[in-house]
Amino acid sequence: MRNGDKTLNIRTSKPLLLSIGLPILFWITTTISPSVQSNAKPNLLIIQTDEHNFRTLGCYRQHLNHGQAHMWGEGNIVETPNIDFLADNGVIFTKFYAAAPVCTPSRSSFISGKYPQNTGAPKNDLPLNDDIVTYSMVLRDGGYKTSFIGKWHLDGEGKPQWGPERNFGFEDNRYMYNRGHWKKMEDSPNGPRIAATDHEGNPTYDLDQADHKSYTTDFLFDKGVEFIDKNKNHPFSLYLSIPDPHGPDRVRPPYDTMYQHMDFEAPQTYNKPTEGTPSWAQPAKKASLDQAQYFGMVKCIDDNIGKLVFYLRSNDLLDNTIIVFTSDHGDLRGEHHKHNKGNPLEASAKIPFIVYYPKRIPSGTVVEHAFNTVDFAPTILSFMEQKIPATMKGRNFADLLIDAEQQQNWSDITFMRNGGTANNGQWVAAVTSRYKLVLSNKDEPWLIDMEIDPDELINFIEKPEYDSTVKSLAKQLKNYAQRHDDPFLKDSKMADDLSKLCSIK
Repeated sequence: MRNGDKTLNIRTSKPLLLSIGLPILFWITTTISPSVQSNAKPNLLIIQTDEHNFRTLGCYRQHLNHGQAHMWGEGNIVETPNIDFLADNGVIFTKFYAAAPVCTPSRSSFISGKYPQNTGAPKNDLPLNDDIVTYSMVLRDGGYKTSFIGKWHLDGEGKPQWGPERNFGFEDNRYMYNRGHWKKMEDSPNGPRIAATDHEGNPTYDLDQADHKSYTTDFLFDKGVEFIDKNKNHPFSLYLSIPDPHGPDRVRPPYDTMYQHMDFEAPQTYNKPTEGTPSWAQPAKKASLDQAQYFGMVKCIDDNIGKLVFYLRSNDLLDNTIIVFTSDHGDLRGEHHKHNKGNPLEASAKIPFIVYYPKRIPSGTVVEHAFNTVDFAPTILSFMEQKIPATMKGRNFADLLIDAEQQQNWSDITFMRNGGTANNGQWVAAVTSRYKLVLSNKDEPWLIDMEIDPDELINFIEKPEYDSTVKSLAKQLKNYAQRHDDPFLKDSKMADDLSKLCSIK
Protein backbone atom coordinates (compact mmCIF):
# COMPACT_ATOMS: atom_id res chain seq x y z
CA MET A 1 0.00 0.00 0.00
CA ARG A 2 1.43 3.33 -1.07
CA ASN A 3 1.36 6.34 1.25
CA GLY A 4 -1.58 8.52 0.34
CA ASP A 5 -3.77 5.77 -1.14
CA LYS A 6 -7.01 6.33 0.74
CA THR A 7 -9.11 3.31 -0.13
CA LEU A 8 -6.73 0.78 -1.59
CA ASN A 9 -7.72 -2.18 0.52
CA ILE A 10 -11.11 -2.73 -1.16
CA ARG A 11 -9.95 -2.15 -4.71
CA THR A 12 -7.67 -5.07 -5.28
CA SER A 13 -8.41 -7.58 -2.57
CA LYS A 14 -11.25 -9.72 -1.29
CA PRO A 15 -14.34 -7.53 -1.94
CA LEU A 16 -13.30 -6.91 -5.53
CA LEU A 17 -12.46 -10.54 -6.22
CA LEU A 18 -15.78 -11.64 -4.79
CA SER A 19 -17.63 -9.15 -6.93
CA ILE A 20 -15.99 -10.18 -10.20
CA GLY A 21 -16.11 -13.91 -9.58
CA LEU A 22 -13.84 -16.94 -9.65
CA PRO A 23 -13.15 -17.01 -13.43
CA ILE A 24 -11.45 -13.63 -13.23
CA LEU A 25 -9.69 -14.61 -10.01
CA PHE A 26 -8.17 -17.50 -11.96
CA TRP A 27 -7.20 -15.07 -14.76
CA ILE A 28 -5.47 -12.78 -12.27
CA THR A 29 -3.52 -15.51 -10.52
CA THR A 30 -2.26 -16.94 -13.79
CA THR A 31 -1.04 -13.71 -15.37
CA ILE A 32 0.93 -12.03 -12.61
CA SER A 33 4.61 -11.93 -13.35
CA PRO A 34 6.07 -9.07 -11.34
CA SER A 35 8.53 -6.84 -13.12
CA VAL A 36 9.92 -3.40 -12.65
CA GLN A 37 9.63 -0.95 -15.51
CA SER A 38 13.09 0.31 -16.32
CA ASN A 39 12.13 3.60 -17.94
CA ALA A 40 11.55 6.89 -16.16
CA LYS A 41 8.85 8.14 -18.51
CA PRO A 42 5.33 7.76 -17.14
CA ASN A 43 2.98 5.42 -18.92
CA LEU A 44 -0.46 6.63 -19.99
CA LEU A 45 -3.68 4.63 -19.69
CA ILE A 46 -6.93 6.24 -20.87
CA ILE A 47 -10.17 4.44 -20.07
CA GLN A 48 -13.07 6.00 -21.94
CA THR A 49 -16.65 4.84 -21.67
CA ASP A 50 -19.48 5.74 -24.03
CA GLU A 51 -22.65 7.63 -23.15
CA HIS A 52 -22.01 7.60 -19.40
CA ASN A 53 -24.27 9.41 -16.93
CA PHE A 54 -22.01 10.89 -14.27
CA ARG A 55 -24.59 10.30 -11.51
CA THR A 56 -23.84 6.56 -11.67
CA LEU A 57 -20.41 7.19 -10.12
CA GLY A 58 -20.06 7.52 -6.37
CA CYS A 59 -17.25 10.04 -6.67
CA TYR A 60 -19.55 12.37 -8.62
CA ARG A 61 -22.58 11.85 -6.39
CA GLN A 62 -20.60 13.10 -3.42
CA HIS A 63 -20.29 16.50 -5.13
CA LEU A 64 -24.07 16.81 -5.63
CA ASN A 65 -26.92 17.62 -3.26
CA HIS A 66 -29.03 14.69 -2.16
CA GLY A 67 -31.78 15.11 -4.75
CA GLN A 68 -29.35 15.44 -7.63
CA ALA A 69 -27.28 12.48 -6.43
CA HIS A 70 -30.30 10.16 -6.10
CA MET A 71 -32.05 11.08 -9.32
CA TRP A 72 -33.83 7.71 -9.71
CA GLY A 73 -34.97 7.34 -6.09
CA GLU A 74 -33.44 6.91 -2.67
CA GLY A 75 -30.81 4.16 -2.66
CA ASN A 76 -31.10 3.43 -6.38
CA ILE A 77 -27.41 3.77 -7.13
CA VAL A 78 -24.45 1.82 -8.49
CA GLU A 79 -21.48 1.29 -6.19
CA THR A 80 -18.30 2.07 -8.15
CA PRO A 81 -15.44 1.54 -5.67
CA ASN A 82 -12.69 1.21 -8.29
CA ILE A 83 -13.48 4.38 -10.22
CA ASP A 84 -13.97 6.11 -6.86
CA PHE A 85 -10.51 4.92 -5.85
CA LEU A 86 -8.97 6.74 -8.81
CA ALA A 87 -10.86 9.91 -7.92
CA ASP A 88 -10.15 9.73 -4.17
CA ASN A 89 -6.43 9.35 -4.82
CA GLY A 90 -6.18 11.70 -7.79
CA VAL A 91 -8.00 14.70 -9.24
CA ILE A 92 -11.67 14.88 -10.16
CA PHE A 93 -13.09 17.56 -12.45
CA THR A 94 -16.68 18.30 -11.45
CA LYS A 95 -17.44 20.47 -14.52
CA PHE A 96 -15.85 18.76 -17.50
CA TYR A 97 -17.83 18.85 -20.75
CA ALA A 98 -17.90 17.35 -24.21
CA ALA A 99 -17.03 19.95 -26.84
CA ALA A 100 -20.01 18.47 -28.68
CA PRO A 101 -22.03 15.86 -26.77
CA VAL A 102 -22.16 13.13 -29.42
CA CYS A 103 -19.58 10.45 -30.18
CA THR A 104 -17.52 11.49 -33.21
CA PRO A 105 -17.03 15.23 -32.58
CA SER A 106 -16.29 14.72 -28.90
CA ARG A 107 -13.68 12.06 -29.65
CA SER A 108 -12.16 14.16 -32.45
CA SER A 109 -11.58 17.06 -30.06
CA PHE A 110 -10.25 14.79 -27.31
CA ILE A 111 -7.39 13.30 -29.32
CA SER A 112 -6.55 16.41 -31.40
CA GLY A 113 -6.89 19.39 -29.06
CA LYS A 114 -8.96 21.10 -31.75
CA TYR A 115 -12.59 22.09 -31.66
CA PRO A 116 -14.80 19.66 -33.62
CA GLN A 117 -15.50 22.08 -36.48
CA ASN A 118 -11.78 22.12 -37.22
CA THR A 119 -11.17 18.36 -37.27
CA GLY A 120 -13.19 17.30 -40.31
CA ALA A 121 -15.43 15.29 -37.98
CA PRO A 122 -17.92 17.73 -36.41
CA LYS A 123 -20.78 15.21 -36.50
CA ASN A 124 -21.19 11.46 -36.23
CA ASP A 125 -19.78 9.18 -38.95
CA LEU A 126 -17.50 11.75 -40.57
CA PRO A 127 -13.79 10.83 -40.86
CA LEU A 128 -10.98 12.83 -39.30
CA ASN A 129 -8.96 14.99 -41.67
CA ASP A 130 -5.75 13.31 -42.78
CA ASP A 131 -3.61 16.15 -41.41
CA ILE A 132 -4.86 15.88 -37.81
CA VAL A 133 -2.02 15.62 -35.30
CA THR A 134 -2.98 13.64 -32.20
CA TYR A 135 -1.41 13.39 -28.78
CA SER A 136 -0.63 9.74 -29.62
CA MET A 137 1.51 10.77 -32.59
CA VAL A 138 3.60 12.89 -30.23
CA LEU A 139 4.02 10.04 -27.75
CA ARG A 140 4.81 7.54 -30.51
CA ASP A 141 7.50 9.84 -31.87
CA GLY A 142 8.79 10.21 -28.32
CA GLY A 143 9.46 6.48 -28.00
CA TYR A 144 6.17 5.23 -26.58
CA LYS A 145 4.51 1.98 -27.55
CA THR A 146 1.01 3.13 -28.48
CA SER A 147 -2.29 1.32 -28.87
CA PHE A 148 -6.00 1.95 -29.27
CA ILE A 149 -8.39 -0.80 -28.24
CA GLY A 150 -12.16 -0.53 -28.65
CA LYS A 151 -14.59 1.83 -30.32
CA TRP A 152 -12.95 4.51 -32.49
CA HIS A 153 -15.82 6.20 -34.42
CA LEU A 154 -13.48 8.55 -36.30
CA ASP A 155 -13.11 6.89 -39.70
CA GLY A 156 -16.46 7.50 -41.36
CA GLU A 157 -19.26 4.99 -41.74
CA GLY A 158 -17.33 1.69 -41.54
CA LYS A 159 -18.99 -0.82 -39.21
CA PRO A 160 -17.31 -2.57 -37.48
CA GLN A 161 -14.22 -1.96 -39.64
CA TRP A 162 -11.45 -3.50 -37.52
CA GLY A 163 -7.98 -1.92 -37.62
CA PRO A 164 -8.63 1.19 -39.74
CA GLU A 165 -5.79 1.94 -42.16
CA ARG A 166 -5.24 5.42 -40.77
CA ASN A 167 -4.14 4.93 -37.16
CA PHE A 168 -3.25 8.55 -36.18
CA GLY A 169 -0.34 7.46 -34.01
CA PHE A 170 -2.01 4.44 -32.40
CA GLU A 171 0.47 1.94 -33.81
CA ASP A 172 -1.14 -1.21 -32.47
CA ASN A 173 -4.76 -0.82 -33.58
CA ARG A 174 -5.64 -4.45 -34.26
CA TYR A 175 -8.50 -4.23 -31.76
CA MET A 176 -9.64 -0.77 -32.82
CA TYR A 177 -12.98 -0.92 -34.59
CA ASN A 178 -14.73 2.04 -36.11
CA ARG A 179 -18.21 1.89 -34.65
CA GLY A 180 -21.02 -0.26 -33.24
CA HIS A 181 -22.16 -1.54 -29.83
CA TRP A 182 -21.97 -5.30 -30.10
CA LYS A 183 -22.09 -7.34 -26.91
CA LYS A 184 -19.90 -10.32 -27.75
CA MET A 185 -16.43 -10.51 -29.36
CA GLU A 186 -13.83 -13.15 -30.07
CA ASP A 187 -10.52 -13.78 -31.80
CA SER A 188 -10.41 -15.74 -35.04
CA PRO A 189 -7.63 -16.88 -37.40
CA ASN A 190 -8.34 -13.72 -39.40
CA GLY A 191 -8.33 -11.38 -36.42
CA PRO A 192 -10.99 -10.13 -34.01
CA ARG A 193 -14.65 -10.38 -34.93
CA ILE A 194 -18.16 -9.94 -33.57
CA ALA A 195 -19.12 -13.27 -32.01
CA ALA A 196 -22.90 -12.90 -31.84
CA THR A 197 -24.42 -13.52 -35.27
CA ASP A 198 -27.75 -14.37 -36.83
CA HIS A 199 -28.50 -17.54 -38.83
CA GLU A 200 -26.92 -15.94 -41.92
CA GLY A 201 -23.71 -15.04 -40.10
CA ASN A 202 -24.43 -11.31 -39.80
CA PRO A 203 -23.30 -9.57 -36.58
CA THR A 204 -26.09 -8.87 -34.08
CA TYR A 205 -26.37 -6.94 -30.84
CA ASP A 206 -27.52 -10.03 -28.94
CA LEU A 207 -25.69 -11.31 -25.87
CA ASP A 208 -25.73 -14.88 -27.25
CA GLN A 209 -24.51 -16.32 -23.91
CA ALA A 210 -21.61 -13.87 -23.61
CA ASP A 211 -19.47 -14.60 -20.55
CA HIS A 212 -16.59 -13.06 -18.59
CA LYS A 213 -14.21 -13.62 -21.51
CA SER A 214 -16.37 -12.84 -24.54
CA TYR A 215 -18.61 -10.02 -23.30
CA THR A 216 -17.32 -6.92 -25.05
CA THR A 217 -16.30 -4.97 -21.94
CA ASP A 218 -14.38 -7.96 -20.54
CA PHE A 219 -12.90 -8.85 -23.92
CA LEU A 220 -11.53 -5.35 -24.50
CA PHE A 221 -10.13 -4.97 -20.99
CA ASP A 222 -8.35 -8.32 -21.38
CA LYS A 223 -6.84 -7.10 -24.66
CA GLY A 224 -5.69 -4.00 -22.84
CA VAL A 225 -3.89 -6.12 -20.23
CA GLU A 226 -2.30 -8.19 -23.01
CA PHE A 227 -0.95 -5.03 -24.67
CA ILE A 228 0.44 -3.73 -21.39
CA ASP A 229 1.96 -7.09 -20.52
CA LYS A 230 3.70 -7.24 -23.88
CA ASN A 231 5.10 -3.71 -23.54
CA LYS A 232 5.60 -3.35 -19.80
CA ASN A 233 9.37 -2.90 -20.16
CA HIS A 234 8.83 0.15 -22.39
CA PRO A 235 6.94 3.38 -21.89
CA PHE A 236 3.45 2.71 -23.21
CA SER A 237 0.30 4.65 -24.03
CA LEU A 238 -3.00 2.78 -24.21
CA TYR A 239 -6.40 4.22 -25.12
CA LEU A 240 -9.02 1.71 -23.95
CA SER A 241 -12.37 2.71 -25.43
CA ILE A 242 -15.31 0.77 -23.99
CA PRO A 243 -18.61 0.96 -25.95
CA ASP A 244 -20.74 0.49 -22.80
CA PRO A 245 -22.85 1.75 -21.11
CA HIS A 246 -24.24 3.02 -24.44
CA GLY A 247 -27.36 1.16 -25.57
CA PRO A 248 -28.61 -1.38 -26.29
CA ASP A 249 -29.20 -1.83 -22.58
CA ARG A 250 -28.04 -5.41 -22.20
CA VAL A 251 -25.34 -6.87 -20.02
CA ARG A 252 -24.07 -10.38 -19.26
CA PRO A 253 -24.80 -12.35 -16.07
CA PRO A 254 -24.54 -11.74 -13.18
CA TYR A 255 -24.76 -8.00 -13.90
CA ASP A 256 -28.08 -8.41 -15.70
CA THR A 257 -29.92 -9.18 -12.46
CA MET A 258 -27.95 -7.17 -9.87
CA TYR A 259 -30.29 -4.17 -9.98
CA GLN A 260 -33.61 -5.72 -10.96
CA HIS A 261 -34.87 -5.40 -7.39
CA MET A 262 -34.71 -1.61 -7.54
CA ASP A 263 -37.95 0.34 -7.95
CA PHE A 264 -36.70 3.17 -10.13
CA GLU A 265 -38.48 6.48 -9.72
CA ALA A 266 -39.01 9.21 -12.27
CA PRO A 267 -36.37 11.97 -12.18
CA GLN A 268 -37.72 15.25 -10.82
CA THR A 269 -37.65 16.74 -14.34
CA TYR A 270 -39.45 13.78 -15.93
CA ASN A 271 -42.89 15.39 -16.12
CA LYS A 272 -41.86 18.93 -16.93
CA PRO A 273 -44.21 20.96 -19.16
CA THR A 274 -43.44 21.37 -22.85
CA GLU A 275 -44.65 24.97 -22.93
CA GLY A 276 -41.78 27.41 -22.57
CA THR A 277 -39.21 24.65 -23.03
CA PRO A 278 -36.61 25.33 -25.77
CA SER A 279 -36.34 23.01 -28.75
CA TRP A 280 -33.10 21.44 -27.48
CA ALA A 281 -34.78 20.36 -24.21
CA GLN A 282 -38.19 19.20 -25.46
CA PRO A 283 -39.35 15.90 -23.91
CA ALA A 284 -39.21 12.81 -26.09
CA LYS A 285 -42.29 10.70 -26.75
CA LYS A 286 -40.88 7.81 -24.74
CA ALA A 287 -38.37 7.69 -21.90
CA SER A 288 -37.98 4.46 -19.94
CA LEU A 289 -37.40 4.58 -16.21
CA ASP A 290 -35.74 1.14 -16.01
CA GLN A 291 -32.05 1.59 -15.22
CA ALA A 292 -31.26 -2.01 -14.20
CA GLN A 293 -29.30 -3.05 -17.30
CA TYR A 294 -27.56 0.33 -17.56
CA PHE A 295 -26.47 0.07 -13.93
CA GLY A 296 -25.22 -3.44 -14.62
CA MET A 297 -23.06 -2.21 -17.51
CA VAL A 298 -21.54 0.44 -15.25
CA LYS A 299 -20.82 -2.13 -12.55
CA CYS A 300 -19.14 -4.44 -15.07
CA ILE A 301 -16.91 -1.57 -16.20
CA ASP A 302 -15.99 -0.73 -12.61
CA ASP A 303 -15.07 -4.34 -11.81
CA ASN A 304 -12.86 -4.51 -14.89
CA ILE A 305 -11.10 -1.32 -13.84
CA GLY A 306 -10.42 -2.99 -10.51
CA LYS A 307 -8.95 -5.97 -12.35
CA LEU A 308 -6.74 -3.72 -14.46
CA VAL A 309 -5.50 -1.69 -11.48
CA PHE A 310 -4.74 -4.93 -9.66
CA TYR A 311 -2.68 -6.09 -12.63
CA LEU A 312 -0.73 -2.81 -12.77
CA ARG A 313 0.03 -2.93 -9.06
CA SER A 314 1.05 -6.59 -9.13
CA ASN A 315 3.49 -5.87 -11.96
CA ASP A 316 5.02 -2.78 -10.31
CA LEU A 317 3.52 -0.54 -13.02
CA LEU A 318 0.88 1.40 -11.10
CA ASP A 319 3.25 3.96 -9.58
CA ASN A 320 4.52 4.92 -13.02
CA THR A 321 1.19 4.98 -14.88
CA ILE A 322 -1.06 7.99 -15.38
CA ILE A 323 -4.65 6.73 -15.44
CA VAL A 324 -7.34 8.88 -17.02
CA PHE A 325 -10.99 7.89 -16.67
CA THR A 326 -13.54 9.72 -18.80
CA SER A 327 -16.36 9.35 -21.32
CA ASP A 328 -17.25 10.89 -24.68
CA HIS A 329 -20.63 12.28 -23.56
CA GLY A 330 -23.46 11.62 -21.14
CA ASP A 331 -26.89 10.03 -21.21
CA LEU A 332 -30.00 11.71 -19.78
CA ARG A 333 -31.50 8.40 -18.59
CA GLY A 334 -35.01 9.82 -18.22
CA GLU A 335 -34.11 13.30 -17.03
CA HIS A 336 -36.23 15.91 -18.84
CA HIS A 337 -38.20 12.92 -20.19
CA LYS A 338 -35.32 12.19 -22.56
CA HIS A 339 -32.62 9.60 -23.20
CA ASN A 340 -29.22 9.77 -24.88
CA LYS A 341 -27.38 13.03 -25.58
CA GLY A 342 -26.90 15.87 -28.08
CA ASN A 343 -28.07 18.84 -26.02
CA PRO A 344 -26.44 21.18 -23.48
CA LEU A 345 -28.23 19.77 -20.41
CA GLU A 346 -25.90 18.50 -17.68
CA ALA A 347 -26.61 14.78 -17.95
CA SER A 348 -26.07 14.96 -21.73
CA ALA A 349 -23.01 17.20 -21.95
CA LYS A 350 -21.11 16.82 -18.66
CA ILE A 351 -18.74 13.87 -18.50
CA PRO A 352 -16.58 12.23 -15.86
CA PHE A 353 -12.94 13.26 -15.97
CA ILE A 354 -10.53 11.81 -13.40
CA VAL A 355 -6.73 11.64 -13.45
CA TYR A 356 -4.82 9.32 -11.12
CA TYR A 357 -1.07 9.68 -10.68
CA PRO A 358 -0.21 10.08 -6.97
CA LYS A 359 3.46 10.49 -7.78
CA ARG A 360 2.58 14.08 -8.77
CA ILE A 361 -1.16 14.60 -8.19
CA PRO A 362 -2.23 15.13 -4.56
CA SER A 363 -4.98 12.81 -3.33
CA GLY A 364 -8.45 14.27 -3.14
CA THR A 365 -7.81 17.13 -5.57
CA VAL A 366 -10.99 18.75 -6.91
CA VAL A 367 -11.17 21.13 -9.88
CA GLU A 368 -14.51 22.94 -10.16
CA HIS A 369 -13.77 25.22 -13.10
CA ALA A 370 -15.28 24.38 -16.49
CA PHE A 371 -13.11 22.62 -19.09
CA ASN A 372 -13.88 20.35 -22.01
CA THR A 373 -12.55 17.59 -24.23
CA VAL A 374 -10.57 19.97 -26.46
CA ASP A 375 -8.31 20.71 -23.48
CA PHE A 376 -7.19 17.13 -22.89
CA ALA A 377 -4.48 16.63 -25.54
CA PRO A 378 -2.35 19.70 -24.78
CA THR A 379 -2.76 19.12 -21.06
CA ILE A 380 -1.66 15.50 -21.03
CA LEU A 381 1.31 16.21 -23.30
CA SER A 382 2.45 19.04 -21.05
CA PHE A 383 1.97 16.90 -17.95
CA MET A 384 4.11 14.19 -19.57
CA GLU A 385 6.76 16.80 -20.51
CA GLN A 386 6.17 16.44 -24.24
CA LYS A 387 6.05 19.27 -26.76
CA ILE A 388 2.54 20.52 -27.58
CA PRO A 389 1.96 20.78 -31.35
CA ALA A 390 0.99 24.23 -32.59
CA THR A 391 -2.14 22.74 -34.12
CA MET A 392 -3.63 22.08 -30.68
CA LYS A 393 -5.89 24.94 -29.57
CA GLY A 394 -7.25 23.63 -26.27
CA ARG A 395 -6.14 25.02 -22.93
CA ASN A 396 -3.23 23.39 -21.12
CA PHE A 397 -4.42 23.00 -17.53
CA ALA A 398 -1.59 20.69 -16.44
CA ASP A 399 -0.75 22.97 -13.52
CA LEU A 400 -4.21 22.37 -12.05
CA LEU A 401 -3.56 18.64 -11.86
CA ILE A 402 -0.79 19.39 -9.40
CA ASP A 403 -2.18 22.45 -7.62
CA ALA A 404 -5.94 23.05 -7.73
CA GLU A 405 -5.46 26.27 -5.76
CA GLN A 406 -4.34 27.85 -9.03
CA GLN A 407 -7.95 27.82 -10.24
CA GLN A 408 -8.24 31.44 -9.14
CA ASN A 409 -5.80 32.34 -11.93
CA TRP A 410 -7.88 30.62 -14.62
CA SER A 411 -10.90 31.80 -16.55
CA ASP A 412 -13.84 29.63 -15.51
CA ILE A 413 -15.40 29.10 -18.93
CA THR A 414 -15.59 26.65 -21.80
CA PHE A 415 -17.65 26.28 -24.99
CA MET A 416 -19.71 23.58 -26.64
CA ARG A 417 -22.03 23.09 -29.58
CA ASN A 418 -24.29 20.52 -31.13
CA GLY A 419 -22.72 17.90 -33.36
CA GLY A 420 -23.18 19.21 -36.86
CA THR A 421 -21.71 20.82 -39.95
CA ALA A 422 -21.91 24.45 -41.02
CA ASN A 423 -25.41 24.20 -42.45
CA ASN A 424 -27.11 22.46 -39.54
CA GLY A 425 -26.13 24.45 -36.48
CA GLN A 426 -28.76 24.10 -33.77
CA TRP A 427 -27.17 25.50 -30.62
CA VAL A 428 -23.93 26.78 -29.10
CA ALA A 429 -23.17 27.46 -25.46
CA ALA A 430 -20.76 29.25 -23.17
CA VAL A 431 -20.46 27.32 -19.91
CA THR A 432 -18.95 28.06 -16.52
CA SER A 433 -19.10 26.11 -13.29
CA ARG A 434 -22.37 27.97 -12.54
CA TYR A 435 -23.89 29.34 -15.75
CA LYS A 436 -24.83 28.25 -19.25
CA LEU A 437 -25.63 30.76 -21.97
CA VAL A 438 -27.28 28.76 -24.78
CA LEU A 439 -28.03 30.26 -28.19
CA SER A 440 -30.26 28.45 -30.65
CA ASN A 441 -31.50 29.01 -34.18
CA LYS A 442 -35.00 28.00 -33.09
CA ASP A 443 -35.31 29.64 -29.67
CA GLU A 444 -34.66 32.79 -27.73
CA PRO A 445 -31.36 32.81 -25.79
CA TRP A 446 -31.36 30.90 -22.54
CA LEU A 447 -29.38 31.57 -19.38
CA ILE A 448 -29.24 28.70 -16.90
CA ASP A 449 -28.12 29.31 -13.32
CA MET A 450 -27.14 25.84 -12.14
CA GLU A 451 -26.60 27.00 -8.57
CA ILE A 452 -30.17 28.26 -8.13
CA ASP A 453 -31.79 25.88 -10.63
CA PRO A 454 -29.79 22.63 -10.87
CA ASP A 455 -32.69 21.02 -12.76
CA GLU A 456 -32.14 23.51 -15.62
CA LEU A 457 -35.81 24.42 -16.01
CA ILE A 458 -35.72 28.21 -15.70
CA ASN A 459 -34.54 30.83 -18.18
CA PHE A 460 -32.93 33.74 -16.32
CA ILE A 461 -32.10 35.73 -19.46
CA GLU A 462 -34.67 38.50 -18.85
CA LYS A 463 -33.79 39.13 -15.22
CA PRO A 464 -31.91 42.46 -14.99
CA GLU A 465 -29.65 41.25 -12.19
CA TYR A 466 -28.06 38.82 -14.69
CA ASP A 467 -27.31 41.41 -17.39
CA SER A 468 -23.61 41.72 -16.59
CA THR A 469 -23.23 37.92 -16.50
CA VAL A 470 -25.00 37.54 -19.85
CA LYS A 471 -22.92 40.24 -21.49
CA SER A 472 -19.66 38.76 -20.21
CA LEU A 473 -20.56 35.26 -21.39
CA ALA A 474 -21.70 36.60 -24.78
CA LYS A 475 -18.44 38.46 -25.33
CA GLN A 476 -16.40 35.39 -24.49
CA LEU A 477 -18.57 33.26 -26.77
CA LYS A 478 -18.01 35.74 -29.60
CA ASN A 479 -14.27 35.63 -29.01
CA TYR A 480 -14.37 31.80 -29.09
CA ALA A 481 -16.26 31.84 -32.41
CA GLN A 482 -13.72 34.17 -34.00
CA ARG A 483 -10.62 32.35 -32.70
CA HIS A 484 -11.91 28.88 -33.56
CA ASP A 485 -13.86 29.70 -36.71
CA ASP A 486 -17.22 28.34 -35.63
CA PRO A 487 -19.58 28.54 -38.63
CA PHE A 488 -22.64 28.25 -36.37
CA LEU A 489 -22.11 31.86 -35.34
CA LYS A 490 -21.85 33.28 -38.85
CA ASP A 491 -24.87 34.66 -40.74
CA SER A 492 -27.41 32.99 -38.48
CA LYS A 493 -30.04 33.82 -35.88
CA MET A 494 -27.51 32.74 -33.25
CA ALA A 495 -25.02 35.29 -34.59
CA ASP A 496 -27.66 38.05 -34.45
CA ASP A 497 -28.65 37.12 -30.90
CA LEU A 498 -25.01 37.09 -29.86
CA SER A 499 -24.46 40.62 -31.17
CA LYS A 500 -27.47 41.87 -29.22
CA LEU A 501 -26.31 40.24 -26.00
CA CYS A 502 -22.83 41.70 -26.39
CA SER A 503 -24.45 45.16 -26.53
CA ILE A 504 -26.46 44.94 -23.31
CA LYS A 505 -26.22 48.30 -21.53
